[in-house]
Amino acid sequence: MTGTVRRAGAFAAVGTLAVAVPAATGFRSLELATVAAIAPFVLVAALGVTVIGQDSRLFDLFARPGDYEDGKLYGLAAFSLAAAGLALLAVRFSLPVPMFVGVVVIVAYGNLGQRLAYTVRSDEVVATAGFVLVGFVAGVAGQVLGTRIQAAVGEGAAAVDLPLVLFLAASGAFVAALLRSVLFERDDPLVMLTVGLLLWLFFELDPSVTARRVVIALAVTVLLGYLSYALDTASLPGMLTGVLLSFLTIVLGGFGWFAMLITFFGLGGLSTKYRYDEKLDRGIAEENEGARGSGNVLANSIVALFAVVAAAASPSHIAVDPLLFFYAFAGAVAAAMTDTFSSEFGGLYDNPRLITTLRPVEPGTDGGVTWQGVAAGAAGAGIIAGIAALTQDISTVGSGVILLCGLVGMTVDSLLGATVEGSVVGNQGVNMLATLAAALTGAGVVLTAGLL
Repeated sequence: MTGTVRRAGAFAAVGTLAVAVPAATGFRSLELATVAAIAPFVLVAALGVTVIGQDSRLFDLFARPGDYEDGKLYGLAAFSLAAAGLALLAVRFSLPVPMFVGVVVIVAYGNLGQRLAYTVRSDEVVATAGFVLVGFVAGVAGQVLGTRIQAAVGEGAAAVDLPLVLFLAASGAFVAALLRSVLFERDDPLVMLTVGLLLWLFFELDPSVTARRVVIALAVTVLLGYLSYALDTASLPGMLTGVLLSFLTIVLGGFGWFAMLITFFGLGGLSTKYRYDEKLDRGIAEENEGARGSGNVLANSIVALFAVVAAAASPSHIAVDPLLFFYAFAGAVAAAMTDTFSSEFGGLYDNPRLITTLRPVEPGTDGGVTWQGVAAGAAGAGIIAGIAALTQDISTVGSGVILLCGLVGMTVDSLLGATVEGSVVGNQGVNMLATLAAALTGAGVVLTAGLL
């Protein structure tokens, strides 16, 4: 067993202390319950920075590379204090205690799964799969065990909401794996806190999920995510971002919503690869051989994700018809598709003109457009509008609204590219603002036209 595997196992053992928190809620005194919940983690943190010396075996077991420089187990202390902070939220506030257990073990055991996978094959995708798989299983087991323990001490219902447990465990494993792919191992406390707060939000939404939909979403998105990585249309963080967004879209939105999103991911990725060598010669090719990273994926999809979450929160939490958020979602995806198609296909043609002055500019100039690119962008928006019409109960006018959103997004992207890109915002910021403009257009039109 390698040192990294032993260290991950030791941290997993510390994470297992989370199962003591459901038992601590059985104390009648809130103060005693709070102390009992956070004491194990605070004690471990204190031992790491005051008692465990650099010459002890325990130090070698828990030490991360940076700990040797300071002679203190700061990594262990930060990990334990992050867990203590979440435990405090679980006992004193409304963070569900079983979910707290799930979050801690997702991160702790996910790291162990990642390290074990590395011993089998030194490959990032295999290691990430190990993190997600072990983290997911641990998250499910942790939530179930936390529910049982809390029920045993008389502080919770004995019934386990399995669909919700599966949804939270999968979401947590994907988010944690994504954050781990762009952060360092020492940032695990940040990963744990972020996953905990995000899953708390999902829990409060009280989504109507079924075990069947969650399982199908897992199978579909993991397969498509692997294909995107294998075909080099996305980097590992980009693939994880796409998997997470796709999973949430299927579970919270539906398969029709997902059909639009995956069409953008698939055709958008392939359009980037189209005549890539020629684009490289013209200086307009995407970096990393066209493999899109997490920033690029998020910039094109974050507005759509917010629309999915808002739709899940309405009308129970937001007094708005969910259909409004559907048009915002479809409009944002259509805009992302038009922008990708117009740039990837239009950039292959000569004589582009700056959208603000119509003067000829060099290919690849921000804000430069060609009629071929405009036509390709319109075709992309038409594809998204057609999928929406086939999968959702919307009128022909509704499809036209989505088409309009795509054209608005493409226009805004070009205008921002010609005016503020590079000086005020970067390319990813422009992409996000363009999809936001399209989403607002969709919502505004359906409100004013009375399509709800």
